[in-house]
Amino acid sequence: MSPPQPPAATPPRRSDRSPWNWLLIVPIVVPLLVPLYNQRDPELFGWPFFYWVQLVFVALGVLTTGLVYRMTRRSKADQAVSARAADRPTRDGGR
Repeated sequence: MSPPQPPAATPPRRSDRSPWNWLLIVPIVVPLLVPLYNQRDPELFGWPFFYWVQLVFVALGVLTTGLVYRMTRRSKADQAVSARAADRPTRDGGR
């Protein structure tokens, strides 16, 4: 009988509970505040305010999502640890 082996080091568990994720509420809530942009003036290149401000909301969503992604992504070291752990065979034969 072989001596018991110590448990394999487990990779750090990814937590998606970053406070940065709360910033994703902004591009959802702002377009819902219709009284802020329910008007025709000022026009931009002949487009009423109502329409061109919605394009600004799209840009707001892209910028916010990009910022949250950059602030919450894992470091290269954490990614390497996770990759090594995924390649390591399990002790129970993969069951």
